[in-house]
Amino acid sequence: MAFHSKYVCQQCGYESTGWLGKCPNCGTWNSLVETVVETQVQNSKSKVKSFGTKAGSTSVKLSEIKQTTTKRISTKISELDRVLGGGLVPGQVVLIAGEPGIGKSTLLTQLANNLGDVLYVCGEESATQVKVRADRLGVKKSNIELLENTDVDSVIEVIENPAAVIVDSIQTMTTGNLTGMAGSVGQVRECAFRLLKVVKEKNIPLFLVGHVTKEGTVAGPAVLAHIVDTVLWFEGDKTLTTRILRAVKNRFGPTDEVGVFEMEDKGLIPVANIDKAFLEKNKNVSGSVVTSIMQGTRPLLVEIQALVVPTKLAIPRRIAQGIDSRRLELLLAVLTRRCGLPLYDFDVFVNVAGGLRVTEPASDLAVALAIASAYFDKPVSVKTIAIGEVGLLGEIREVVAQEKRVKEARRLGFSFAITSKEFKFVNLAVRGIR
Repeated sequence: MAFHSKYVCQQCGYESTGWLGKCPNCGTWNSLVETVVETQVQNSKSKVKSFGTKAGSTSVKLSEIKQTTTKRISTKISELDRVLGGGLVPGQVVLIAGEPGIGKSTLLTQLANNLGDVLYVCGEESATQVKVRADRLGVKKSNIELLENTDVDSVIEVIENPAAVIVDSIQTMTTGNLTGMAGSVGQVRECAFRLLKVVKEKNIPLFLVGHVTKEGTVAGPAVLAHIVDTVLWFEGDKTLTTRILRAVKNRFGPTDEVGVFEMEDKGLIPVANIDKAFLEKNKNVSGSVVTSIMQGTRPLLVEIQALVVPTKLAIPRRIAQGIDSRRLELLLAVLTRRCGLPLYDFDVFVNVAGGLRVTEPASDLAVALAIASAYFDKPVSVKTIAIGEVGLLGEIREVVAQEKRVKEARRLGFSFAITSKEFKFVNLAVRGIR
């Protein structure tokens, strides 16, 4: 068995023995990626093989496969188990990505402390640096084996039967069968594939740390996200203590669940009462309205803040943090046309408290009421919650799981809900603020 490399276009599949800046077939620039090819040395008598004689290629009927129950492995971190769908599956490959300094290594160090014998591959840090972080987090167990090596083939030889394998990070791993440097597309893909093949055979969970590009996507080839079982995205404002872990892809669980953590001196602490991270009660000031958004199966209450001030600029400013700026422009147009608010002479600032980013339209009504409250300088009752989508005609539409959101809000002490049931149009809801 021998190895050699070739360059394959990621757009059309054109193959070349050497690197080319532009694909001759489809004309795409910088699309040729070095790929390892495994060939078998055959004798002259066995050059021709009949179709279907390869071992392991026999088909099996779906009805003949016996159903087995997979027992999940608890990470003993409640929010991480929630995002994974109840725990780890044996042989599951998890890619954790996020901005530098967001807490990926901290979370994995805590995870290694909770599992059994763990192999921790130190690609970016030395074993001494990992030890310093472990002492800060209070990790005292001796079940973590540190390996300072970036050669993926040497790492594979060390893997015997650990409870889990952690590679920090996949961009530092290399293989001698490729000439590219560490972090190149070919190296990242080949190293991840070789690690995946080993852990799948031995049913060992594998965690890969992935870097993030300037555009905010996982660095490396897109196929890296395809070959792993789960892609977890770690996000949050590094100036704040709140961290959010969400599943972008999950073959063994939901992709709409999120985990909330608080970054403290002793590491990442799961938030039991999630509303405390994004909501401060007893605020009786103008421009503050509470709404409810769905994060997986749980309703999450967040505070929408707005500030409206007169402007001397020819074009007033519209600044949005935590919501889509184009959505803000749309809601301002509705307030101006349907509710008669002359906002064309005012700067409008909208912020979602706690650093959370809201993408669903259920927060439209809360944003509109927060702007109206700031414009009239009249506060909305702290016991009021606003839930609803606002259309271009000024109508308030019902949102998904509306009753569940209202029920959760009432459990937390909110006595009045502004929804599509109470008001059909947004101008009627705004009129109550005046």
